[in-house]
Order: sequence, then structure tokens, then C-alpha cells
Amino acid sequence: MTSAAVEILGLGLGILGWVGVILACGLPMWQVSAFIDVNIVVAQTIWEGLWMNCVVQSTGQMQCKVYDSILALPPEVQAGRALTVIVALLGLVALMVTVVGAQCTNCIRPGKMKSRIVIAGGAIYILCGILVLIPLCWFANIVISDFYDPTVPSSQKREMGAALYIGWAATALLLFGGCLICCCSCSQRDETSFPVKYSAPRRPTSNGEYDKKNYV
Repeated sequence: MTSAAVEILGLGLGILGWVGVILACGLPMWQVSAFIDVNIVVAQTIWEGLWMNCVVQSTGQMQCKVYDSILALPPEVQAGRALTVIVALLGLVALMVTVVGAQCTNCIRPGKMKSRIVIAGGAIYILCGILVLIPLCWFANIVISDFYDPTVPSSQKREMGAALYIGWAATALLLFGGCLICCCSCSQRDETSFPVKYSAPRRPTSNGEYDKKNYV
């Protein structure tokens, strides 16, 4: 597989990861109700996300409510909002930077500057994966700690929702795609650095012909 194909593959994975982060950010299923002990009745399910919480009835009806106050939210929700929005914006920047420096585009002449721009785009994708991993692991740690904490009532215990798993998958895509972009750009820069060959000036011989040893 050529470096251009690897670069396109890395860009595609980065775009998928970026879309996955946006999807996880908007979904309300970061925490879901845990049906244990006396709370085993499944008449309704509670979803809690970064922007709203929803109550899903067993009949299929769903009611969602956006959080009223931002400052009254828990710190993990505030950090999750900030970091996911930052990652969504950085993902757009990474997409534009990578496309500008990609081998399949002619926005910039081939050279060291072009490869450096692509490496910058891959590094931004890697940064996005690291940033979005912070709120995901923070939420997962809180959910697991509360679940095994005997002082927390069963009705308030939660389990990890689908949005966390989507976010982790998006993180893996961002990290892997960014690494592919950086690696193929570094190899491309090494391949383009060919040694310069000089040929001796051609001088005519005494009989007016050029000596064959002057040809390289």
C-alpha cells in the first residue's frame, strides 16, 4: 500500500472518529438506570447525558428535558461539555489542515512544508483522541464507583450508556488515524530526500568529439 493510500485511510478513520465524537456528545445515554435489587421494575428507564436527561417509558414514550442551569451541573458534565465541543472544533481544523497538505491535493507544492502540514493534521487528530478520552474515563470511573458504593441507594445507581462506548470507539479511530497520517508523512519525507548527483562537464577531445567517460 502506497503512502498516499495510507494517508487517505488515516484521514478517513480520523473523519469517522470525529463524527463519532459529535454523535457521542449529542446522545443522552452517558449514564443509564441500573436495574438491581428492589429497582428491578423496568417500567421506565432514565438516560442522563451532557445536555439533557430523558425518561423512556416501557410503552415507548420518551420525555427529554434540557438542563436548566449550567453552573449547577456536576463538574464531570461541565468538563465533558467543554472537551467534546473543543474536540469537535479541533476535528474540523484537523480535517482542513490534512486536506491542504495531503498528497492527493495541489494546494501546496510537494516538499518538506507539505509533509509538515500533514503531520500537524495527524497530531491534531491524536490530540482530539486524548482530549475526548478524559470525560469518557471520568464518567466511567464515577459510574463504576457509585455502582459498587454501598452508601448509594439502588435507585440512584447508574450503568455506562451507549454514548461512552461510541466515544471510546471514536477515540480509537482518532488515535489510529492520526498515527497513520503522521507515519506515512514521515516516510514520504524520507523517500523524497534523494541524493543529488552531479555529472562532469563534457569537454571535446582533440578530434572534436566528446569523450564517452564524460557521460553519466
